Amino acid sequence: MRKMNKGLFTGLAAIGIAQGLKILTHKKVSGEWDVRQAIATGGMPSSHSAGVSALSTYIASNKGSRHTETAIAVIFGVIVMYDAQGIRRHTGEIARLVNNLEDHFAVISEDFPSLEFVENEKELKELLGHQPLEVLGGAILGSALGLLAAKYENK
Repeated sequence: MRKMNKGLFTGLAAIGIAQGLKILTHKKVSGEWDVRQAIATGGMPSSHSAGVSALSTYIASNKGSRHTETAIAVIFGVIVMYDAQGIRRHTGEIARLVNNLEDHFAVISEDFPSLEFVENEKELKELLGHQPLEVLGGAILGSALGLLAAKYENK
């Protein structure tokens, strides 16, 4: 029987746990249970950060900090976390502005019948990225799970 890739399993498990925790953090913030948070983007903790941190920590714990695989995982992780709290978050903010602008055009077009405005059926998705604290939360969760998986494997 073939052995499973424990690094891959650790990263995917961290993503799954982070997504599940979003249900609880959403409840704490909003007061409402919403199981759809388990498949949502954005929110606390960042599953992107959790996954790459778990993988990086797992590899570093097993291979050492000077190993090439550790370097690859860490650089990949930094890029993913930077993107999650930077570019993706800003894209969500732009989507919010576009949605608001469309709402204003809809109101204005009522006063100007010659302005041919067709409202989109669906608004742009606004919650795409993460606040820095959400990225940090995912990184802490992932690092803890990566250490735990490496420790469990070495026993």
